[in-house]
Parts: sequence; structure tokens; C-alpha cells
Amino acid sequence: MNLFSFFNKPKEFFPPQDRERIVEAIRNAERKTTGEVRVFVESRCRFVNPLNRAAEIFYGLKMEKTEHRNGVLLYIAMKDRQLAVFGDEGIHNKLGDDYWNNEVKKILSHFNKENYAQGIIDVVTDIGNSLHQFFPYEDDDRNELPDDIIFGK
Repeated sequence: MNLFSFFNKPKEFFPPQDRERIVEAIRNAERKTTGEVRVFVESRCRFVNPLNRAAEIFYGLKMEKTEHRNGVLLYIAMKDRQLAVFGDEGIHNKLGDDYWNNEVKKILSHFNKENYAQGIIDVVTDIGNSLHQFFPYEDDDRNELPDDIIFGK
């Protein structure tokens, strides 16, 4: 599949089985933590800095409203080939900038080989493991945010 064949149909970028695998990775990551992980995919980044766009989406989705402030957004602008990982203050304070930058490098190594779904899955899994370390699952935990991939324009 060509990287740019989905311009007008971002939801068609990932075949159904890859979408299912990504959502399952999100669910698996969240099973062992109180943290929340979301994936947002769009064609273009309206900002020069994808981290600014990720922050806009993060707050637009009200991800800062989680009880422990431990939500994480994986933002991807496919056409512009930009991405960012944005963690709320609870988890960001525990992991720091280097962690997020390394996760971006990991996903880029997959994307450079056109392994888009696997790159997302691996990073979501890493994030879940890190969330588990600092925010382990609690018996009264509830899924605070939907697990589905969000597709923008």
C-alpha cells in the first residue's frame, strides 16, 4: 500500500485487521494500569511542530480529565510524516522528555520501513509498560476514555 493513497480516506489507511490490532494493543496496555492511551491519526499537521498539535488534540479530547493525570496521546500526521507522543503531567513528570523522544525514534524506525501498524503497536505497548510501572492497575479502575483510534481529516 502506498503511504499517500489514503488522502481522502484516512480511515482506510489501515486495513481493518491492523485497526483491530492497534485497538487491541491499546486495550492490553490499559489492562495493567490506571493510565489511558489514545491514538489520533490525520493526514496533515496544521502546525509546524507536531507536539503543539498533539497538545491541542489532547486537551480537545479532554484527556487531562483522567483521575491520575496519566493519559497519553500518540499523534500521527501521515501525509506530513510528523508525529508526537504527548503525556499528561502525571506521567510526564515521571518519565521526562528523553523517554518520549525515544518512543518517537522507535516508531519512526518502523515507519521508515512502512511498518505503520506495528510501529504504533510497539509504542503503545511500551507506553503501557511505563504506565504500569508508575500507575499500576487498581481493582476499582475504570476505562475513562474510549480505546478506538481517532481519525482526523
